[in-house]
Amino acid sequence: MSAPRPFPEDVAPDLADAEFWQGCREGRFLLLRCGTCGRAVWPAGGCPSHGMAPMAWEPASGLGRLHTWTVVHQRYATSFDDPPPNVALVELDEGPLVHSTVIGAARPVIGMRVEADFQTIAPDVVIPVFRPVRGAGDTLGA
Repeated sequence: MSAPRPFPEDVAPDLADAEFWQGCREGRFLLLRCGTCGRAVWPAGGCPSHGMAPMAWEPASGLGRLHTWTVVHQRYATSFDDPPPNVALVELDEGPLVHSTVIGAARPVIGMRVEADFQTIAPDVVIPVFRPVRGAGDTLGA
């Protein structure tokens, strides 16, 4: 990339998601889990069934399937030029859909198995991305 990846400078982790971002810095993908029904929730917030029931961050597998994706051709910053970035929606094995990007695949395939990886985009800023599952013979699987 020709320049560092931009990110909103006015956005900083708060009490609701600070643990998630710390997990990313440590290479761990975390999800919130409802203390009442056990449902995994994304993004950080209340449970769809139980509102603001007690919630706790827990390690997640980081595994899922590519639900859909698109390539962004509108130029917003030179750091996104080569190659143009993709925006992906990943359905995690735990259930939630997560917006991210897929790396390591020239042309992602809907349904392919993916796993979380982490990219440092600025000092102390690490974001989750997804890549094809390593060693998976049939990435489309059942």
